[in-house]
Parts: sequence; structure tokens; C-alpha cells
Amino acid sequence: MTKRMLVLFSGISLAVASAASNVNVNLYQPTTVNGTQFKPGEAKLQIKDNKAVLKQGKVAAEANVKVEENSAKFNYTTISYRDSDHQIKEICVGGTNTRIVFEAPADKTTSTR
Repeated sequence: MTKRMLVLFSGISLAVASAASNVNVNLYQPTTVNGTQFKPGEAKLQIKDNKAVLKQGKVAAEANVKVEENSAKFNYTTISYRDSDHQIKEICVGGTNTRIVFEAPADKTTSTR
């Protein structure tokens, strides 16, 4: 539980442009977006038309997102991860009331009979 809270509230660098369309984040652990692996370090998140593009150097990945408004502003930018697979679940943008919720990755297992 403590580890999960640490990840949830890990300090993340932020620079918020207009309406959270561009957010600079600092990843403190290996992170996966739609099967693309990102190393710990700085990354840029761009939001446009319910799509998020995370870029880190030459590595980039796109994901479907839903932008939600919270009733109160977030004090810090935080990243929540899905259990054990390092997939981003949501990003709460510090200094705004914007929450960016990432769609769950599709299950790639198929059943044949």
C-alpha cells in the first residue's frame, strides 16, 4: 500500500501550457503506453481530440484518453499506474483541475476453439 501511494504521489515535474494540451512530466519508473516502453526521465505529453501522445526523445506512443475536470485544483502533478504492468492509468495535472484518464489497454489474448 505504501509503495502504491508513493508511486501515486511521486513528485512529478510540471509545466502546464494552455488547457493541459501540453504537459511536461518526469517519469520515475519504467512506464508503458500502448506497448511502448519509456525509461525514467523527462517526457512530454500532448493532448488533442481525446488522444494523448507521450514523447521521450525519439520514442513516442499514442493512447486514447478522456479529459475530466475535478471539482478542486490538484496541488501536484501525479501519475497513477495500473497494477504491476506500469501502464499509465491517469495523470492529474498540478495547478489545474484537469485529470487525464487513459483507456485500459486491449487484452491481446484470443481464445480459439
